[in-house]
Amino acid sequence: MALFANLRLPLVCAPMSFASSLPLTLACARAGVVAGWQGGNIRSIDEFGAILDALAAEELPGPPLINFPARIVDDPDLGAAKLKLCEQHRVPLIMSSVGNPAELVRRVHGWGGRVIHDATTLRHAEKALAAGVDGLMLTCAGAGGHSGLLSPFAFLPAVRAMYDGLIVAGGGIANGAGIAAALALGADLACMGTRFIATHESGVLPGHKAMIAAVGMEDIFMSDAMNGIAANWIRQSVAQAGLDPDALPPKRGPLRGAALPEGVRPWRDIWSAGHSVGLIADVPSTADLVERLSVEFNAAFAPEGWRGRLEGRRF
Repeated sequence: MALFANLRLPLVCAPMSFASSLPLTLACARAGVVAGWQGGNIRSIDEFGAILDALAAEELPGPPLINFPARIVDDPDLGAAKLKLCEQHRVPLIMSSVGNPAELVRRVHGWGGRVIHDATTLRHAEKALAAGVDGLMLTCAGAGGHSGLLSPFAFLPAVRAMYDGLIVAGGGIANGAGIAAALALGADLACMGTRFIATHESGVLPGHKAMIAAVGMEDIFMSDAMNGIAANWIRQSVAQAGLDPDALPPKRGPLRGAALPEGVRPWRDIWSAGHSVGLIADVPSTADLVERLSVEFNAAFAPEGWRGRLEGRRF
């Protein structure tokens, strides 16, 4: 599979709000992992174009992966402009989430790209495959952000039994052994988010990085009070924002979060992380992190095994 031929590790840096800075994306791609970034959150088309230009300016061993909500195709203004720029740059990898990706798949296939859809349940995976996606991102229990609830020990093998295409798996992975475990369960690539938030190049506030390195997995809890959709949050950051994690205000509606203190925004001021915080104790550079992960992974998984699997996979 030519797109992944120069990867150092079978690893994706998850696209993440605020964390997905251009420095982190470039550092991941240069280090030889798939470099995810949040295209949906960028509100300026000039900034979006500048990022694409920067990624196209050098030959990168790790391909960039841009995350969009599937409904981007319904936005005639900013969404349409973003997709036009992606087409002009022939962006090779798009991750879709939240909704029916069929029309996004049609658009991306039109310029020769591939679409990986984020799924948290077996039914979501089945619907995405019916819509024609080229791969699946299985978000399992323990992931940061909008996490899944299914154990990877059951979810991955169940999807693999019905699908012979590309599978990416994430949720609670922070070391090389975790990457190897994901592959052993049937994934082709592992995905890390929380571990990459706590790096030099990550775009979050320094306090967020330091908190990830300081807390344990018992400090992570799931709530839909912040923005209306269940996600994993760090208890200490909720308290720091002036809220009681054990007595959060009720939501204002089925798709809306609670009335938060003035000026407080989820993701920026109330910080998310996954269960893998229990495995994180430092804030290294991305290059140093990938070097460490490579040593750990090679000690746990035969290097030739994952390359042969990727080369033989339909994608």
